[in-house]
Amino acid sequence: MKTCLMYFMVLILMTTLSVQADANTTNDHFKKVVWIVFENTNFAKALAQPDFNKLTKNGVLFTNLTAEAHPSQGNYIAMIAGSKLGVTNDNVIDLKETHIGDLLEKANLRWKVYAEDFPGKCFVGKNSGQYARKHVPFMSFLNVTQNSSRCMNVEDATGFSSDLKKGTLPEFSMYIPNLKDDGHDTGVDFAGKWLTTTFGSILSAPEKLGDTLFVITFDESGPLSTNNQIYTVLLGSRIKAGIQNSQAIQHPALLKMIEDEFGIGNLGRDDSKAPVIDGIWK
Repeated sequence: MKTCLMYFMVLILMTTLSVQADANTTNDHFKKVVWIVFENTNFAKALAQPDFNKLTKNGVLFTNLTAEAHPSQGNYIAMIAGSKLGVTNDNVIDLKETHIGDLLEKANLRWKVYAEDFPGKCFVGKNSGQYARKHVPFMSFLNVTQNSSRCMNVEDATGFSSDLKKGTLPEFSMYIPNLKDDGHDTGVDFAGKWLTTTFGSILSAPEKLGDTLFVITFDESGPLSTNNQIYTVLLGSRIKAGIQNSQAIQHPALLKMIEDEFGIGNLGRDDSKAPVIDGIWK
């Protein structure tokens, strides 16, 4: 009788610990994420640029992360949809598919895109000055562009600083620099200096980021890369500073990390079967 009682007590304890461990996997590492995307640069070249290199001292650097395709647009689609959804060019596209915004809204969570030089009013044109629609993936989904309230989630980047200071950033946001600031038209050195000027005071002290995680990544490598390897760094108060992660992953693995952290399920594409990113948290 005592043996049975002890067995059930141990079983209950193990179950309790398991439940606690599962609970700690959701909203334990971050509650908000900001995803910043740069353009067309080989991994080694980005890593050698002083401003991007400096970030690796405070964050985790992925040394085996590759983009999905050339040219740009399919990679941006994969960042929020878990697959490039067959996109093979940079033409204007209108997709009748789902994306992370759908999962977030279903869970009563918010999303937003801060896009430099975005004209507003749900602009669906290909370009406007230094703004390029192909770099703002949510604008390629009809359930956003044909819904005026959802379209309001895409705005000019000028509101980012205010939202950050007021603590009103949504759970998921993307910051999309324009064609000059992302390095597309100017090169990685210009992009790195812009990043330091714009975000340096924020990213220089990850321990002060609180519950916000920053993802700094590129859409694709330059033309001389054979495997489309790209620079990606994560910075946050719960990140192990200065380490490297060598897992073979792509953008959907980052999406999976966010989906799992928020407990919102997945989109049933590459995000559902991507490796779990491990060894990066304090």
